Amino acid sequence: MSMATSTVRADETSVFPRFLDLAYPNIERGHGVWLETTSGERILDACSGGAMVACLGYGVPEIVDAAARQAEQVAYFYNHHFTTEPQEELADRIIEVVAPEMARVKFASGGSEANEAAVRLARAYHVDRGQRDRWQVISPAQAYHGSTLGTLALSGRRKSLQDPYAEYMPDYRHFFPPTLEELDRALKQAGPETVSAFFCEPITAAAMPAYSPPDRFWEGLAERREKYGFLVCFDEIVTGVGRVGSWLAAHQLPIEPDIVTIGKGIGAGYWPLAAVLCREHVYVTLAEGSAEFDLGHTWDGAPLPCAVGVAVLNYIVRHKLVDRVHDRGPELLTQLKAATNGVDIVGEVRGRGFLLGVSLVDPRDGKSFLPDELDAATLVDDIAFERGLLVSSTHSTPDGYAGDEVLLAPAFTSTEDELQEMIERFIDTLGAVEKAVKAKL
Repeated sequence: MSMATSTVRADETSVFPRFLDLAYPNIERGHGVWLETTSGERILDACSGGAMVACLGYGVPEIVDAAARQAEQVAYFYNHHFTTEPQEELADRIIEVVAPEMARVKFASGGSEANEAAVRLARAYHVDRGQRDRWQVISPAQAYHGSTLGTLALSGRRKSLQDPYAEYMPDYRHFFPPTLEELDRALKQAGPETVSAFFCEPITAAAMPAYSPPDRFWEGLAERREKYGFLVCFDEIVTGVGRVGSWLAAHQLPIEPDIVTIGKGIGAGYWPLAAVLCREHVYVTLAEGSAEFDLGHTWDGAPLPCAVGVAVLNYIVRHKLVDRVHDRGPELLTQLKAATNGVDIVGEVRGRGFLLGVSLVDPRDGKSFLPDELDAATLVDDIAFERGLLVSSTHSTPDGYAGDEVLLAPAFTSTEDELQEMIERFIDTLGAVEKAVKAKL
């Protein structure tokens, strides 16, 4: 097929697409927060590449140049044998700037790899302490932590995520709603002495955008960690590196996690990059125990991705973008709430920094989930795209924890005019979705 084709269907390509019945728009270039198809259509990106990754927008020359320089010098070697200045510099900068409370950084290629490594690091910690019975993980049921079998098991979404692979997964414990009472029930069912880690997003992203339990939950979790001896692991693949207006979402909560993963924001869409961060006591336990953590993937800590990470982090610091997200985020939420006020299919509107979530509800009672068969999330994405807007919606209604949720996650570099236009196009989208939903109901 010709690469100039504006859309590509599954029967026209050698690619194995995610959805086998969908025609995919063919993107040719990106600049700032705009994407352009091969036919010249322009799309306003309100979701940082669709997966909350491109937090600096497209085509930042400094980052492209840093990647090119490193590729000319040395792009790759296996970190099992060597280290490199970009890896050493990026680890130092992450500890210095992003998470001074952490002690060590282990790099990976993406969120699933990093979260899998975090689970295994928690397990290795307990084994090196002589507590081999600790293997179970407890996590909120309405969660998404990755697409590998190990990370899929961290979710309790049996119908919308795990089927038909559930038989391959460890039988971890899940609870909902995220309250201390439900956590205690899960701990009792597991047997606290068997629990390795509590694993969660401190502020949720794809699963229930921008939601976080009240401070009392986190204070109670810290008390139970002290009492029972498990570790607390935070998945900050989305929220880390400034997305919620602080370097980590953990910095907004009254608890300090033992292990944190970061990902999307540290590579910013310029190279696959993620990392696992751990506190001193976790590292020391392994250093004084087995003196080994034998988990490696091909690109972990390679020179090219780490050079990109250094350039991204330096760009965020130089332009004070975490401060911008912190300062602008509350007003952005206020604007979104005001704009959606009076839209019958909109329930709760949440936001932390440049991570915004809109829950869709049945307009007949203003609170129930929309019927599963409507798949309103897909309707939102399709109608938004018709209006030249990229958002990301989720449909986990069959599991019963959440319904249709829409996520907005603009690039940190979005201008005032661009943020305003995102909201205007989104409200126009919701109006059309509401009309279609009411007609079907």
